[in-house]
Amino acid sequence: MEATNTQKRDTLRQKKKPVSKDKVLAFLFLLPSLILIAVFVYGFIGWTGYVSVSNWNQLIPDMSFVGLDNFSSIFQTFRFQSDLRNMLFFTVFFIAGVVILGQFLAVLIDQKLKGESIFRNIFLFPMALSFVVTGVVWRWVLNPDTGMNIILDGLFGWTPGWYTDTTIVPTLQIGQIDFGIPLALIAVMIAAIWQMTGFSLAMYLAGLRGIPEELREAARMDGATERQIYFKVILPQLQPITFGVIVMMLHISLKIFDLIYTMTGPGANFVTDMPAVNMFETTFRGNYYAEGAAIAIVLLVLVAIFIVPYLIKSRKGEA
Repeated sequence: MEATNTQKRDTLRQKKKPVSKDKVLAFLFLLPSLILIAVFVYGFIGWTGYVSVSNWNQLIPDMSFVGLDNFSSIFQTFRFQSDLRNMLFFTVFFIAGVVILGQFLAVLIDQKLKGESIFRNIFLFPMALSFVVTGVVWRWVLNPDTGMNIILDGLFGWTPGWYTDTTIVPTLQIGQIDFGIPLALIAVMIAAIWQMTGFSLAMYLAGLRGIPEELREAARMDGATERQIYFKVILPQLQPITFGVIVMMLHISLKIFDLIYTMTGPGANFVTDMPAVNMFETTFRGNYYAEGAAIAIVLLVLVAIFIVPYLIKSRKGEA
């Protein structure tokens, strides 16, 4: 009986154990950051959501509740439908280009070539640039009159319109838009892939260097060719890296703004427009604040659909 009472007293003492000084100091150090995040991230998200269901579509604030009318309005516009089409094709081809080209370059560099560090630095250099710089540079390179077309015209007699071409292939009428790949968007894809391939290259190269050499030797002893070793032994082990690269590129592609804004703008017939550009111009140039907030909320939901499951899976993996 006495032993039982002693155990109970010990349990109560443990429950009443004061919080350590280190934990208090750690919390105090984190408190300013937590307050800033609460206000400037989640607070502004909440404010944007509140504005998106209001009638504030003029300079003078009008916070009267209109429900989902703003969302219905943007989805019925030609521009936003074009944005969704452009975002879909840009995301698919951008991610595919970054993943495939990054894997290919990582495999090449992994061959222990002479001057490997030089090639690695060359491929990683675009990552040091901002999308604003990339947009300005590629706008000049792909200028139909003064850019790469001077060389193409001299060699092949071919002068593509690049980001000024309004052709859509194939042409399938869906809603108010022609559903297909805008050829002008290809120029933007080239610039974006050039910028971000260095990221996937670094990820894949780190993964390749982390695979034990014994595994390759065992595959060679079993009679596997170098090609079979890469496709059946090495690359399957890089699937977690591929998944991470896809999620990161997906996040970038869904909210891309600066590259489009500096390189092409919305383009004729909105062939290079994106929801983020639409949101900026609708809000700050057209003064349709509620509709701009609605576009921002749609972007937030699209990003969350893909990012939140990835974060949950990562947390479970760590646990």
